[in-house]
Amino acid sequence: MLHKVETAIGDKPLIVKTGELAMQAGSAVTVSYGDTVILATACMEKHPNPNVDFLPLTIDYEEKLYAAGKIPGSFFRREGRPGQQAVLASRLADRPLRPLFPKGFRNETQIIITVLSADQENSPDVLGLVGASAALSMSEIPFDGPVGAVRLGYSNDKYLINPTFTELQESLLDLVVVSTVDKVAMVEAGAREADEKIIMEGIKLGHHINQDLIAMQQELVRLCGKPKAEFKPAALSFGLEEEITAALGDRVSRLIPQGRLERDAAIAALEEELVATFGEQYPKNEIISVLESKVKAEIRSAIMQRGLRPDGRAITEIRPLSCAVGLLPRTHGSGLFTRGLTQVLNIATLGSAREEQKLDGLTLEESRRFMHHYNFPPYSTGEVKRMGSPGRREVGHGALVERALTPVVPGEDEFPYTIRLVSEVLSSNGSTSMGSVCASTLSLMDAGVPIKAPVAGIAMGLVTAEDGRFHVLTDLEGQEDFYGDMDFKVAGTASGVTAVQLDTKLKGLTFEILEKALSDAHDARMKVLAVIQETLAASRPELSRYAPRMIKISINPSKIGAVIGPGGKTIRSIVEQTKATIDIEDDGTVLIGSVDPEAAQKAIAMVESLARDVEINSVYTGKVIKILPFGCVVEIMPGKEGLVHISELADYRVPSVEDVVKLGDEIMVMVTDVDRTGKVSLSRKAVFQSQGAGGAAPGNQEAGAAAPAPRPHTPRRHPEGPRGDRRPSEGRPHSRGGRGGDFGRPPKHT
Repeated sequence: MLHKVETAIGDKPLIVKTGELAMQAGSAVTVSYGDTVILATACMEKHPNPNVDFLPLTIDYEEKLYAAGKIPGSFFRREGRPGQQAVLASRLADRPLRPLFPKGFRNETQIIITVLSADQENSPDVLGLVGASAALSMSEIPFDGPVGAVRLGYSNDKYLINPTFTELQESLLDLVVVSTVDKVAMVEAGAREADEKIIMEGIKLGHHINQDLIAMQQELVRLCGKPKAEFKPAALSFGLEEEITAALGDRVSRLIPQGRLERDAAIAALEEELVATFGEQYPKNEIISVLESKVKAEIRSAIMQRGLRPDGRAITEIRPLSCAVGLLPRTHGSGLFTRGLTQVLNIATLGSAREEQKLDGLTLEESRRFMHHYNFPPYSTGEVKRMGSPGRREVGHGALVERALTPVVPGEDEFPYTIRLVSEVLSSNGSTSMGSVCASTLSLMDAGVPIKAPVAGIAMGLVTAEDGRFHVLTDLEGQEDFYGDMDFKVAGTASGVTAVQLDTKLKGLTFEILEKALSDAHDARMKVLAVIQETLAASRPELSRYAPRMIKISINPSKIGAVIGPGGKTIRSIVEQTKATIDIEDDGTVLIGSVDPEAAQKAIAMVESLARDVEINSVYTGKVIKILPFGCVVEIMPGKEGLVHISELADYRVPSVEDVVKLGDEIMVMVTDVDRTGKVSLSRKAVFQSQGAGGAAPGNQEAGAAAPAPRPHTPRRHPEGPRGDRRPSEGRPHSRGGRGGDFGRPPKHT
């Protein structure tokens, strides 16, 4: 049976329907906003998976290019593995929904979000999150929802509700807020150095709007929701906890404060001892679970009761920081950032415009000239694992860092390069993504990229008590993340916030906690920025000697075809000769790049000569590229050639073209005519005559293309050398067709 609910969000209705599509799924809904439509389905296995000790939830976001009327550009002409935007949309839905499943739930659960129609104005990712929440809420799957999700922009001192892609391009803020009925479940934002107050007010507004979305879903559940499946978490073996508590005594409390490596070694030793003692009587996974619960309780208690963190730091204290730049001699830029046991090496690479990333997605963006990639090898945590392609976590962290840095990266007009950053996590103990922000800033400045301002990032943690008390922890470390309640990442410059990402294991956070976290993050960010700028105060004034030099010139757009040539022949020839890169825009902008300055200048000269009009009476040095019975064809510049008729080859009668020139010769010629079809007539004789008259011909001689000036013309010697010096001795009789005369011209015959 078809059911439909809707509510107004911004200036458009958001409509949810069920009972129309995917009838065999556990539950299915469509969500429409404008002409963007998504389908969200939720299915659950009936029995728990005994082989897992985590929530087996999978959320897949499927971008179908037919939704925007596009055919995929791959060889197979069909969608392949999810692209970056699809992975980010999957994570956007997963992070706020996962904490709302009951603890200990082990039934395989899958949510699939499929974009059916994309108007390329309204973003489908937030609609997918609303659809996933609605599908879960009306299904039999245990779920403590629903949630609402909304995107906010900020322009002209006012917030934009669910702004279009076009509006976001001019917006100070791109903020996604996800809420439960009474708390904030997740926040994600990119900003152009926004003040923390703007971020916080946006969160409050988004939470208020989300209540309408939650009420709409609750109405759908009332109309057609299924009874929730019964769930009971597995109980521990009787007596296990008491025996382990007695065996441990106070040894868990002695783990604090210690360094991460010492603490991990001590916990591993306790685990080995307990398994050896109780392994025959109780399941190993239960023994480990009880030990973890004891460690977690002790860490949280130390923080809440004594303000003592696992490594002995104060609540707002940052771990020891250090920075370094210029570590790798042949890279264009490198930066190393170390914070405690977290260490990230970032490498910057500069390239030409043709190396920008081409995108094949549902947004208006077709290419990206600034990229950040994040790698998390197993050795960073001292583990042995299979190396493979980047997972969702790596893609998500890489995109977060890219978002944090994008506002300070110079535009293409100011810095005409494609920029790629790669963060290699060398050691991990909490917040490697924010470490990557800092390392990337160092790397960019070391590479000489004129960034607007340095960017730093910090992660904030949280420990809460049942009575409502809480501590926000500055500079979250690994075990505080594992046993704590929040991971709140904030990146920005000294002027404002550029990126925010909030994840929580709770069913939401209060405004009080978020305001405290933003305030403390600001203070910590200023301290990290100070250390970065002590290492390198600003971008280096010059690029690395190994980085390509990109030079921008402009030509008449009508000359683009002449530079490119038929089938790209001319521009390929220039690239082959100079080894430079050449990129041409439709407006006549030409970007020429080369590591070798001389090669770049040669390419510039060749492009500029092609873009010039051939001028009558101008003298050029050209190469003979074709011999004909009645003359020769001379290329006076790449892609531009003209005919020298046999009568114009010399200032005397030439019996055969090859008597004067041969293929490959370089000769000086003058342009005598250019007809309306563009055909060029050349004369070598005119050059001789002009020199004989005591000077160069009128017009412009090609700069950079002319050969050394020829010797003055005399009756006895051809200016090109021996091939023209074939005259008989003076006083000898001249036969028909011979050469002679006072000026090398054949005499008249009677």
